[in-house]
This record gives sequence, structure tokens and C-alpha cells, in this order.
Amino acid sequence: MWEGACPRLRYVSRYMCWLIHRYRGQAPSHIGFSVREGDSEMRTRGYDLRIFPGVYERDGYLAGSDAVRLRDLHAAFADPHIDAIFCLRGGYGTPRLLDALDFDLLRANPKPFVGYSDITALHLAINRYAGFVTFHGPMLNADLLGGKQQPTESSLFSLLRGQLGAGSVLAHPVAYPLTTIEPGIARGRLLGGNLSMIAAVMGTPYEIDAEGIILFIEDVNEPIYRIDRLLTHLRLAGKLAQVAGVLVGDVAGVDNVALERLLTQTFEPLRIPVLAGWRSGHCDPNLTLPMGALVRLDAGEQRVVLEQEVVFRS
Repeated sequence: MWEGACPRLRYVSRYMCWLIHRYRGQAPSHIGFSVREGDSEMRTRGYDLRIFPGVYERDGYLAGSDAVRLRDLHAAFADPHIDAIFCLRGGYGTPRLLDALDFDLLRANPKPFVGYSDITALHLAINRYAGFVTFHGPMLNADLLGGKQQPTESSLFSLLRGQLGAGSVLAHPVAYPLTTIEPGIARGRLLGGNLSMIAAVMGTPYEIDAEGIILFIEDVNEPIYRIDRLLTHLRLAGKLAQVAGVLVGDVAGVDNVALERLLTQTFEPLRIPVLAGWRSGHCDPNLTLPMGALVRLDAGEQRVVLEQEVVFRS
């Protein structure tokens, strides 16, 4: 349950760990090379990494069994020497873990948890039942070692190091113009992630709590009619009528004109601010967003402002 207070999150100083949530058919040697490269790269930045055993496992189309992945996740949160938890990649598999998560353990050991795409299911569940901010941000394989341009990395670490707090504007690169779908100002918790995953957990105890939020959505490899279907699903479920505003991230592979038309059709009747084109998701650069943090969205001025601290210095 969300308590509304400033989340008790650890300031990221030195120690991190990497987890994996889906195996996409690469040979184990390829995965191992990526992890070793990541270990080396992050050490040059001053961080020590602990790599959990599930990174090297495979269970069909999953990165290890549910039990292995759950064990790693719980161990990472429980370990007092780990400052932050990063997912190695997305794909599919996190919804299988939700009904076995130990939310009491997570609530007692809050720390930055970073990932996107399939990781959305964990963001939603942690925010709803553990009540602390998580980070929709870059992962090792596709982003931090994938040659993605700045401010992918700087956006992430400026938040995790506590360099951005209440009153800070979340910077957006001017090279990527934003689009105001509906002007206006709204204040609320920023929550959401991958649109397909948000829809997939509807009707479960882990569905998005949309009351008064700034809804963030992104997606990849979904044609425009499927984006329409997913948004219609949320509308018919009553979720869109509950939100205070909408921030639309990257919707990869969809024509921008068609997307803007769909967004206007969907949100204009709701008379809420909607800002589109935010470079978060399956894109380059991939900006980090604090899920569950209180923010102010000004769609007319095309700004997102933090209204709370998201980490603390331990």
C-alpha cells in the first residue's frame, strides 16, 4: 500500500547487483561475456557489482526457473551491502513471480530497483504493496553496454546519486521535440511503464492503481491498432478516467502522426494534460523516470518536475 511519504531509499554509493529476467536464446558464453564486460565497465565508474547466479541459468524461454529468479530477487533486496538492483534485460517472465513476492521483505529493505519493459510488472507490484519508488530506466545489455547515447546514463545516475530532488526539472534532450497533446498542469504520482504489461496484469491484484496518478506509457513492436486496443482496454476498465495526466514515452515502430491522432481521440474527452514523445523506453537515449514519485506535469510548457526526494544518503 502506498503511504505517500518520502520513500526510504538508499543513496547509491558503491555496490550494485545485476539480475536477469529472460533468456533470449543466446549461448551462455554470450551472456557471461556481457556480464563480465558489465562488471568491468561499472568498476571503472567506481561501482562494485555482485552478479547473482540466475544470470547464468536457463529454463526454456525463461532465465532460470521462477524459484531461482525469485530467490535472487529476494536475496538482492535482503543484502544490506547492495545499494541498488539492476535488471540485465527484459523480455518476459516477471508476472510469474508476482504472487510469490515477499512484500514485507521488500518493504523492510527499500533500495533503487531499475529496469523497464517486462520489468513493469515488478514496478507496479512493488509500488502498490511495498510502497517505495522504483526506477524505469536502462538495463545492462540493451542500454548501458548497448552504446546508447547520453543522457541515458547521466539521467539514471543523477537520480540514483541524489543529485535531483524536490523542485528539480527532469531534463529532456532538445534534439527530440516533445508534443503537447492536451495542455494543462497536473500533480500526482508518476506510475506506469510498458503499456502491454500494464494491460496484461489488469484484473489481478497487481493491476495499476490509477487514482490521481500521472500515467506513463511506452511500448515496442505493437502496431497502431494494438496500441488502440490496449488504451481502449484501460478506458473500459475505468483506469483512464482516474488519472490526473499522461506522459507518453517512446512507442517504437508506430507512425507519429497516427499515434498523435489516437492519443487525441483517447484523451481529449478526459480534459487532462497529455505530453508525448518523452524519450523513455525502447529508444535511444533512454531516460530514467522515478516510478511512484510525486511529480508535476506541465504539458503546455512540456516539463516534468520532481516534487519529492527519491533517494537519501545513508
